Amino acid sequence: MGKEILLRALRGEATERPAWVPFVGVHGGALIHQNATEVLRDPAAIAAGLAAAVDRYRPDGLPVVFDLQVEAEILGCELHWAEMGPPSVVTHPLENGGTLADLPAFDTTKGRYPLIREAITRFRADKGEDIGLYGLITGPFTLALHLKGNDIFLDMYDDEDGIHDLLKRCSDIAIQAADFYLDQGVDVIAVVDPMTSQISPEHFQQFVAPYLNPVFDRVRERGALSSLFVCGDATRNLEVMCRTSCDNLSIDENISLPKLRQLASAAGKSFGGNLKLTTVLLLGNEDDARRDALRCLADGGDKGFILAPGCDLPYAVPPANLEAVADMVYDDFKREIASHQSVADHTDSFDDITPPDYQAESDVIIDVVTLDSATCPPCQYMVTAAEKAASKSGGVRVVEHKITNRDGLGYMTKLGVAAIPTICIDGKPTFASIIPTLPELVAAVEKQRAVKGRS
Repeated sequence: MGKEILLRALRGEATERPAWVPFVGVHGGALIHQNATEVLRDPAAIAAGLAAAVDRYRPDGLPVVFDLQVEAEILGCELHWAEMGPPSVVTHPLENGGTLADLPAFDTTKGRYPLIREAITRFRADKGEDIGLYGLITGPFTLALHLKGNDIFLDMYDDEDGIHDLLKRCSDIAIQAADFYLDQGVDVIAVVDPMTSQISPEHFQQFVAPYLNPVFDRVRERGALSSLFVCGDATRNLEVMCRTSCDNLSIDENISLPKLRQLASAAGKSFGGNLKLTTVLLLGNEDDARRDALRCLADGGDKGFILAPGCDLPYAVPPANLEAVADMVYDDFKREIASHQSVADHTDSFDDITPPDYQAESDVIIDVVTLDSATCPPCQYMVTAAEKAASKSGGVRVVEHKITNRDGLGYMTKLGVAAIPTICIDGKPTFASIIPTLPELVAAVEKQRAVKGRS
C-alpha cells in the first residue's frame, strides 16, 4: 500500500493520506550505531539502516543510498570520508589541463555499485516490495563540477564548447547510472543536481536542461518515474526546472512550497520536500517537527505532493522528531490535536552570539554560511571559492559557519543571511546561493580592502 500511495502521488494523483519519504542516507547508520563511512561501504549495513528506518518511520519510499560521489569516485576523484556525513570530493581530474580523454571509463561494475546492488537485494528480501525505492544519481552539472572544480564557472564564459562536451559526457554517465538502478528494480530515479541552485536561469537553460532531459527521457522510455532534486535557494530557476521532462520536483526549505506547487501543477508535475532539515529536524524537538509537518501538508495539499525533507537527513537527527512527522502522516487524531495545540515559542534570539566589529578589524573577513562544506556540494564549492580568493590577497580571513550547530545559526541570523550557502564580506551578504567566479569574488574582496585602506 505504501509504495502505491507514493507512485500515485508521483504521478500527480490525489491520495487518501500524504505520501511520506524521509531521505534516509547516512542517518540509517545512526539507527544501527555505525558511522557513515562504515555504512556506505557495507551492503549489509545499508540494508539494515533502511530496514530500521522502515520500522521506525513507516515511510512509503526510501533512497537506497544518498551519496553524490559514487560516480565521481569511479572517474578518478579522490574522496575525503567522514563519520557523520557522506564523503566529499577533494581532487578534480579535469583541473589544471586534464582532458576528457584522461578520465577512466565509467562502468557500474566498478566502485561501490556492486555493493549497492547487494544492498537492494538484501533490503527487498527483508522488507519485501511495499517500499518504493529511489535510485539517486548525481546530476550532470554537479558531476561536471566534481570533475573540473570551481573553474567550471569561469569556463562557462571562456570555453563554452568544452563545457558542453563535459556535460554531454556527464549526461551519458547519468543515463548509465539510471539504467543500473532500473535493472535492479527501483521505482524512481532521482537526479540530484544541487549545484544548479548556484547558477542563473539563462545558464540553466544553456548548460543544464539539455543534459538533464535525456536522462528523464530514458527513465520514461523504461516505464519508470523520475524526480529532479535541487538543494539550496533555486527559486530563480523554478520556472526553467518545471520545463524539464522530469515527473517530479523536490526542493528544500529555501524555496516557497506554495510557489512550487503553483508552478509544478501548471506544468503537470508532482512535487515534494521542504521539511526543515536543520532548524527543525536536527536541532528542534517533536513539537517543532509536528508544526513543520503540518505547515508542509497545508502548503502541499492532497494531490501530487510528497512530504519529505529537502535533502538527505543529517546523521544525528533525533529519531523522535521523524517519528513525530510520521504521526502527522498516519494519525488523523494526532494531527487534529497538533493543529490546535498551543506550543511555546522556541525562537532563539542568539543574544550571546556576537559577530566581530568588522570595521575595526584590520583584515577583511569572509564569512561563509553553509549547511556543512564537508557534506553539501554547493557549500563545499562556495568555501573553496572563498579560500581561493583569499589566497590572492593578503589580510583576508575565511570563516565557515555551519548551520548544523547553534553558533552557525546565530551567525546566519545576525548577518541577515536568507539562503544557504552565502558569502558575506565584512558582515554584508554579498553572494547568496550563487557561486561567484574567482575574478568576481577577488574584485569584491579588493574593493573592501580599499575601503579599509589595505590595497
